[in-house]
Amino acid sequence: MKLANGTRIDTDIVVCGGGPAGINAALAAGRSGAKTLLIERYGFLGGMSTIALVYPWMTFHTTGGKQVIGGIAQEIVDRLQAEGASPGHVRDTVGFVNTITPYDPEVYKTLIVDMLHEAGVTVLLHSFVDQVNTVEDRIESVEITTKSGRFHIHAKQFVDTSGDADLAYLSGAPTLQGREGDKQTQPMTMKFRMRGVDLDAVKQYMLEHPDEFYKKTPFDELQELPLSGVLGYYKHWKEANLPINRDQVLFFTGPGPDEVLVNTTRVQGLDGTDVSDLTEAETLGRKQVRMVADFMRGNLPGFEKASLSSVGTQIGIRETRRIDGQYALQVEDVIQGKAFSDCIARSGYPIDIHDPTGKGVQAAWVQGDGAYDIPYRCLLPKRIDNLLVAGRCISTTHETLATTRLTPSCMATGQAAGTAAGLAVKHGCTPSEVDVAQLQAELRRGGALLDAEA
Repeated sequence: MKLANGTRIDTDIVVCGGGPAGINAALAAGRSGAKTLLIERYGFLGGMSTIALVYPWMTFHTTGGKQVIGGIAQEIVDRLQAEGASPGHVRDTVGFVNTITPYDPEVYKTLIVDMLHEAGVTVLLHSFVDQVNTVEDRIESVEITTKSGRFHIHAKQFVDTSGDADLAYLSGAPTLQGREGDKQTQPMTMKFRMRGVDLDAVKQYMLEHPDEFYKKTPFDELQELPLSGVLGYYKHWKEANLPINRDQVLFFTGPGPDEVLVNTTRVQGLDGTDVSDLTEAETLGRKQVRMVADFMRGNLPGFEKASLSSVGTQIGIRETRRIDGQYALQVEDVIQGKAFSDCIARSGYPIDIHDPTGKGVQAAWVQGDGAYDIPYRCLLPKRIDNLLVAGRCISTTHETLATTRLTPSCMATGQAAGTAAGLAVKHGCTPSEVDVAQLQAELRRGGALLDAEA
């Protein structure tokens, strides 16, 4: 559609942010029959999965191997597999989780556009939401800045999948940031890929020096398993003494046969919602990339002929703002594998806090059947009646965000938010008034795995 400056657009549902949560929310909303518009500031979709090279997807399963995330997320994996762009769910040779899901981000970028088109969703790229207009406790419209000028978009329901709770924040819904006290957030990471890696040499070194790698690495199976990820090289990292506040090297293999994605840089103490801090983070992150790549090429067995092949379009952000919603998911809820009557998604990913100020990573695993419920109330902000939130900025504590922020969990909450928005449009009600049992039934029909015994 051709748009001119000042154009008014009317639709049923607006989804702000085209990352994994926003894609799944828009697909669910579009499939509900509601007229749906997805807004994304970059020139392609995928969010952190494409913009920041967040790879692979972790995880669709519990540590015991039971799948707890399905629905649209699994459909995307199935369609990637059909195109030869993902091996599906494979064993995690790091040993932190049971499975990870590698994928080709370039195929993902085009596949999801096809899927959104099939669902009747309109997509606007290169569009930045910078103003939210409210009347009493409702969002009446959002305003976006584009190459074609400014547009006014009116809708019945809005879904915030910005990752930074931008829509919620601009609407006046209460938000929180970071940990209690100092408001420090998990560090940012500039991810990068290297080609020309001899993965057979990497595996052989691991088998010969198991003490230099993560204690949960499945060494008893490693000879037979395809190498999917590596955490360690403790001795090499310590001897290098690089000015990066981390204590090991972490990388994942693929999607190419000689390719790895490196997740080792660490930028701390900066605010991902502050433009000056974000500018500094981008610069520091890229300097760290060159430093780490040179270190790996010069010191790690298997990397002698490797070269830096790509760097994230932007730095990867783990944590910024989140909503102060109708319920905040607690650490105890996750660790105890708590069930909620308004469950709209489950996850088996452990709590995984990259220290905001230190070197380490704090982990805690889910008990019970290995999965916990995410209640619908975590998607509902206070104060604004026609707004839902999904993805990284749902209502949790700082510590609990360290599990809900992972991509498959974001996909699952995205499907839930989009489905709920569709029901709210259909019944002419607010998201808080949506019948949770009906929402759960719709999610199950869409393949979501909500039941502990499933």
